[in-house]
Amino acid sequence: MTVSPKQLTLELPIETRLEAEDFLVSPSNEAAYHLIDQWPNWTDQVLLLTGPEASGKSHLSAIWAKRAKAWTEKASDIQLDQVPHLVSSGALVIENCDQGGVDEHALFHLINAARERGTYVLLTARGRPDQWGLKTPDLISRLRLAPETKLASPDDALLGAVLVKLFIDRQLVIDTTIIDFIKSRIVRSIAAARDFVEQLDREGLARGKPITKALASQLLKIGSDGEAEDDLNPSN
Repeated sequence: MTVSPKQLTLELPIETRLEAEDFLVSPSNEAAYHLIDQWPNWTDQVLLLTGPEASGKSHLSAIWAKRAKAWTEKASDIQLDQVPHLVSSGALVIENCDQGGVDEHALFHLINAARERGTYVLLTARGRPDQWGLKTPDLISRLRLAPETKLASPDDALLGAVLVKLFIDRQLVIDTTIIDFIKSRIVRSIAAARDFVEQLDREGLARGKPITKALASQLLKIGSDGEAEDDLNPSN
């Protein structure tokens, strides 16, 4: 049997669009989306936006940042001497609050200063402040008072729409039956969808062949009986 050699592939950057029209609204994220959309009619100046990895936190915070003309900073980059400057913006996104390296003293003073100056603050994390590993009781107390809006794991409709968008972003035309095949077999997360589409695209280019259900099956290691041969999909 002759095996065709794989082609070399170029890693071309894929543009990630973070505009409001690119955000796919579904039951798993509509509450968070509508709350962001209601700004500045929030019940509090500080809002927590939480959700799993790649659930849409950065996209939704980017939509709000554009609308509110907010600055965006990583939580680990904030230092005490920057606080007066940061709260002067009127609106601020603080990303990845649970990723470690946070100057808790600086974050505590930033939240207090923001409330005093009327600055809106949107904080993103994967979970509630009690899960961030914080050690400063006063900071934890302040953060507990802030309302929270959650992004849940994607429902079936959203996962399918995300897969379609990911293929379109790569200028790939895919049959809907392949979309249905993939979404019922991958882990139910946007991160898993993104990674698998990237893997499919790379493998299709390497083989010089279009994306097919057979190729998806090979990458998912699906047996002939349609059952997964490994633990790629623990949700099944």
